[in-house]
Amino acid sequence: MAKRRKIIVGAILAPFVVIAIDMLAGRSPYHPLVHVYRFMSWGICKSTAAGCQYDDNLSSPKVGQAAVATSHHEATQVGIDILSEGGNAIDAAVAVGYALAVVHPCCGNLGGGGFMTLRLSDKTTRFINFRETAPLAAAETLYQDSEGKVVEGLSTDGYLAVATPGTVAGLEYAREKYGSGNFTREELISPAQSLAEEGFTLSEPGQKLLSREMSETNKDSEVSAIFTKQGEPLNPGDRLVQKDLAQTLALIASEGSSAFYNGKIAERIVTDSQENGGILTMRDFATYQVQDTEPLNCDYRGFTIVTAPPPGGGSVLCQMLNVVEGYPIGESEYQSAQHLHWMLSAMLFAYRDRNLYFGDPDFSDIPLDRILSDKYAEELRTQVPRGKAVKLEDNFPKTREGANTTHFSIVDGEGNAVAVTYTINTLFGSGIIAPETGFFLNNEMDDFTAKVGEANSYGLVQSEANRIEPGKRPLSSMTPTILMDANDNLYFVTGSPGGPTIPTTVFQIITNLIDFELSPYSAVNQPRIHYQGVPNIVLSEPFGVPGDSFVDLWEYGYKVSPFINWGAAMSTGHQGKESQAVKDFRRVQGEATSIDLTSE
Repeated sequence: MAKRRKIIVGAILAPFVVIAIDMLAGRSPYHPLVHVYRFMSWGICKSTAAGCQYDDNLSSPKVGQAAVATSHHEATQVGIDILSEGGNAIDAAVAVGYALAVVHPCCGNLGGGGFMTLRLSDKTTRFINFRETAPLAAAETLYQDSEGKVVEGLSTDGYLAVATPGTVAGLEYAREKYGSGNFTREELISPAQSLAEEGFTLSEPGQKLLSREMSETNKDSEVSAIFTKQGEPLNPGDRLVQKDLAQTLALIASEGSSAFYNGKIAERIVTDSQENGGILTMRDFATYQVQDTEPLNCDYRGFTIVTAPPPGGGSVLCQMLNVVEGYPIGESEYQSAQHLHWMLSAMLFAYRDRNLYFGDPDFSDIPLDRILSDKYAEELRTQVPRGKAVKLEDNFPKTREGANTTHFSIVDGEGNAVAVTYTINTLFGSGIIAPETGFFLNNEMDDFTAKVGEANSYGLVQSEANRIEPGKRPLSSMTPTILMDANDNLYFVTGSPGGPTIPTTVFQIITNLIDFELSPYSAVNQPRIHYQGVPNIVLSEPFGVPGDSFVDLWEYGYKVSPFINWGAAMSTGHQGKESQAVKDFRRVQGEATSIDLTSE
């Protein structure tokens, strides 16, 4: 008993001993809370394959006439090959989109949806919305029991969580409308089909994700048949072969999107849905429509930001930029408490307004002009106290969104630029693969408000504007973004996975580039922060906030905590005719490559 007591006492005292040694060894004047923060940061850094590195020399700049940056090296190579063989950036994006569905099954997809922001060589800009839509049989009370209480898990697991997918329709629309015409559909899908048919080598991070899905959550026989070896998880270095997915890709290559929305693929999904409590019908698939619209444009210190309009996250990005444009951000010390206070205040206001007013603009009136006006930005700045955090309102709205999207950026030698973010919501979406299809279906219905005014299964609430309605697209934080300089020249292409952290990630990259004049690589790979009001915690990357700033922020009233799950903002930077592919270190298996396109 005495021995056990000593062990318990030792375990309690150990962190304080470590903190004391740290303070003595470093002669640190900081508050002990700084050392608690560092201790916590050290602990969670050990849980990620990427580690916690913020080194501008992690990767030498890769410069060429064209660039591809994706979350998986196999997909990047597919994009590079298409560009090398005479394709444009849209051709490459379509091929990469299909390839990521094979090599990055947690997030890349056929069974989800997303956004594509385009800037063409003639300087035309477009936004392709292929976000998923609620089934036509969906109702506002879909996830509530007879007493009106939200039933945990219904919006995240199983077929009731599945919205009508848009990815295949979106990729095919982009190819037909904006592709070069130098490649057939079969040629653009062929690389993905080969990766599925012949397999690819699993990396350690990819294997860890699959292993966790198999061991902790998924008992689906279709999933197990593909992603285990005789019932045991695959190991790093094993080849992942996906025969059913190869056949699905072959069908799409042969018949186009009609195979997915009117043919065998839709039939297989709908049959399985109806046999397992879902509400998807053939009409949901047959009536799905891609939207090709004007993107959302805003200005920041002479630069033009081209980004995702509602229901995407570009409005949040533009509102944050509008607020901080009134502050001398670049004159402050980088990552000082003052710099971070301005940024955090802008984040807080933008997320409040997002959750109060935003949804699918086809179903809700959104006061976008007012929210993005200079007058409103000035009004918000007057509410930011000096040296003190903005006080939260008691009824501050909350948000919930899956964080497991994927983003890729591509530019070709002609100046066409593409930013794509697409998703199945949470890791592996609903966890369902319909028989003979080979791909995970989304659980995007969880991005709707399960019940207006009440917390969902994650304890979080959204507004009336995002309530469930048939055919509606759920609110999203995805923010594929393209920047032009004051002369309207292509400057930067970016975006990120990460759910609610997506707009704040892009926000920080832009201010790093413009206000602090960091290099593209450094701008992407600096430590990040995120603040959305509820929960009332500032998330920071481990070790990301300097000690003196950490103390000042606590004194201002901010609660700062280390957080590890940040998205990889695979990006491209541009100067003149040179393009630099920018890898985000947070995605170990990602790759960013630039090439010269010399005519033979």
